[in-house]
Amino acid sequence: MMEFPDNKLFAFSILDDTDDSTLKNIRPVYEMLWELGFRTTKTAWPFDSPEGSPIFFAAETLQNEAYLEYVHILMDRGFELAFHGATMEPSRRDRTIQGLEYFYNEFGKYPRLYCNHGYNRENIYWGHKRFQNKLFRLLFRIEQKYRKKHKYIRSAAKDINFWEGEREISEYFWGDLCQKHIQYVRNFTYKRLNLLEVNPEMPYKLRNTRYVNYWFSTADAQDVGSFNKLFTTERIDELERSGGVCLISTHLGKGFAKNGKVNSITSKILEYIASKRGWFVPVSDILDFLLKRKESSVELTDYQCFRLEFRYILDSIFGSKI
Repeated sequence: MMEFPDNKLFAFSILDDTDDSTLKNIRPVYEMLWELGFRTTKTAWPFDSPEGSPIFFAAETLQNEAYLEYVHILMDRGFELAFHGATMEPSRRDRTIQGLEYFYNEFGKYPRLYCNHGYNRENIYWGHKRFQNKLFRLLFRIEQKYRKKHKYIRSAAKDINFWEGEREISEYFWGDLCQKHIQYVRNFTYKRLNLLEVNPEMPYKLRNTRYVNYWFSTADAQDVGSFNKLFTTERIDELERSGGVCLISTHLGKGFAKNGKVNSITSKILEYIASKRGWFVPVSDILDFLLKRKESSVELTDYQCFRLEFRYILDSIFGSKI
């Protein structure tokens, strides 16, 4: 059993991707998190997308003064702000630099944590490049080739260099800045609460991703429905009994609050978690704690990479039933 700070029995935090996020739909959720004692991590886009965004147009950015003011309030309360790219659409190097500098000038520090976003071309080691295993890379590209959901998916399947954040000759390259400013980058997500079951080595290094300092994994719940389905009382109890670590990636802008009220099932889940002896701090704080417990930095072996990637594939197909 892991010994957490303040004699807590397990660790829990939320990593909120800013897709579809507006002040109206996230404020009730964050007010509840604050009142219950949770301190979590929120991504935000510094800039609007002047070229338009057919998918992510509903989201507000830090260019909205009221939204920006509320993000400042959250940071003053102890929440963490993370990077999700400069904006919701692909950004060339100059716009990524502007986005990082905006963070520094506005909040007095660079973001420590980064999450690749959707089909932004500046995503770093993304798409098939997430996999170290060559067979998994090939299978991922074949799967994308036959998906019709989005034009970027088809483009990514055809172009092996579609994702270019780490590609030095690309106009989307920013790997050196990621290495300099960002300590943690999210990689695989799983349909289970306790990440130590699948990734006890996190945060971890990969030998072929020199521009990422440390990778980490999270649980996955795309929206309020999947969040409510994943967090049963039995799973929460088991998370506490096992002394686990749950970092849940979700979109708090996707149905968690309507008409100023948090979803009733979500409210009960958060209240139940808050009643437990959990350590409720931002994601980077938990990753710092896990990193300090290691005698040395962990670079995954070939077998560990295979196990992590294979478990991701199984979870994607079967969820937490395995």
